[in-house]
Amino acid sequence: MSQKHLKEAFISNLNGTSLLEISLGLSLPPLCLLCRGLLLILYHLRYGKPLSSRKYSLLLDFLVLVSPLLFSCTVLSPIMFFMPTIIAAFCAGIFSKIYSQRKHETRVPFRQIVKDFQKAYLDPEYIPAITVFRVYVNVLTSIGILAVDFPQYPRRYAKAETYGTGVMDLGVGAFIFGNALVCPEVRQKSCVTQPKFSNLARQFFSIWPLIFLGFGRLLSVKSMEYHEHTSEYGVHWNFFFTLAFVRLAASLLLAIFPKNKSWIVAINLAVLYQLILNTTFLKTFILHGSDGRDTRVGFLNANREGLLSLFGYLAIYMASVQAGLWLLKCRNSVKGWIEAARFLLLTVLVLFVFLHVSQAYADPVSRRMANLSYCVWVVAHCLTFFICFVVTDLALVFTKLLVKGSSVPCCWNVVKPPNTGTKRETEAVPVRREGKLSHVCLISAINKNQLLFFLLANVMTGTVNILIDTIHSKTAFTLCILHLYMFFNCLIMYILHAKNIVLKFW
Repeated sequence: MSQKHLKEAFISNLNGTSLLEISLGLSLPPLCLLCRGLLLILYHLRYGKPLSSRKYSLLLDFLVLVSPLLFSCTVLSPIMFFMPTIIAAFCAGIFSKIYSQRKHETRVPFRQIVKDFQKAYLDPEYIPAITVFRVYVNVLTSIGILAVDFPQYPRRYAKAETYGTGVMDLGVGAFIFGNALVCPEVRQKSCVTQPKFSNLARQFFSIWPLIFLGFGRLLSVKSMEYHEHTSEYGVHWNFFFTLAFVRLAASLLLAIFPKNKSWIVAINLAVLYQLILNTTFLKTFILHGSDGRDTRVGFLNANREGLLSLFGYLAIYMASVQAGLWLLKCRNSVKGWIEAARFLLLTVLVLFVFLHVSQAYADPVSRRMANLSYCVWVVAHCLTFFICFVVTDLALVFTKLLVKGSSVPCCWNVVKPPNTGTKRETEAVPVRREGKLSHVCLISAINKNQLLFFLLANVMTGTVNILIDTIHSKTAFTLCILHLYMFFNCLIMYILHAKNIVLKFW
């Protein structure tokens, strides 16, 4: 068997893992973010100033925000169920140290600190959880696309063949969800009136880099005889095409239907698509082709998974648009965000109940078809992931109140309360921006060039696979390669961010 066929067999015919393990895995990035924030606050408490060295800041961010994720999906995967507890205990230890070492003059009763925290106002112009969510989806995807080719990456985390919930199955849907959270329709202020199809025209011109990248990937894969998992998207289709066409189709729907009714469009799309799958020949066609023997003759047969799964991904996108609109409502207080987190948690519980019903009576989760269960699962886990980041940010806001003057990049700033004497009494007034702190933050660096980061990860993954026999790699070598790969990608983003360079071609 050739090397190409060996690698294809290595990532094929898999069944995924449990929902519980994926949920526990999703708690790691927020805990890592909390750990990094607490360490920075402790540094400020000890030295009386923030960490200003770009070199040490990059090292800290990589070691705390990225490295634990690399270990957790390789050598530490057997103890995945204990990882969140271990990191949470470490965070609790740092918080205890901060609380006990506060300066004498700032020591106020704990009850008073809680009251101050509940009354605190936050910068209404910035929701860090959205930025961090999108960046971490990108980081986790970049780790997964290379790590899956090494034997140390558990097969249960890879994409399931037909039915199942693998970590990488969630990554695809989460990428769509994260894109929709900041789409033009969400960011457009309700008071601004624009022609109905203006966003559609803008999207038509903005998706050309994705189309270009799609064709670039197609030509490179075919010309180099690179291994590919045909049942993911088909013979010619790939994720860049999916992302481009979903964005275009969503803009068309949002030009026709009111954007605040996106959730209704999402439900109708997902349910109707599932009904067609269950009552017609469509499911058999996706899984086995028009002849029932997995034929790939003709464009539709060759790319049936990629083309028909667009309906499911479009439903996820529309659901995310609704979530984005709701999240961007003016909330400028800690109390407001605690209430928002409660509402999101209730929504997640309802979605998981619906997921159970959908899997029992409609169809199990299938990324290959992007069916109803898959859509519900992706939205439920993405909202869970987002809630974790909101809670993390609130915990860091509370800790910052303990140490006067402390700051954490990509975290809420406490601002002055709104002036009740003015007409705009619902708005809080920012005290100050983080200034130079944003220039020494890995999350901000990746956020500025997200598409480039994803593209660079894909190119590096291909390069590593061409140069190295990944299937037979030893553990130490695998960890070394994965860390070098991620550090190189992060370093490029960090340098571009330090020089204030944004590579955007549209």
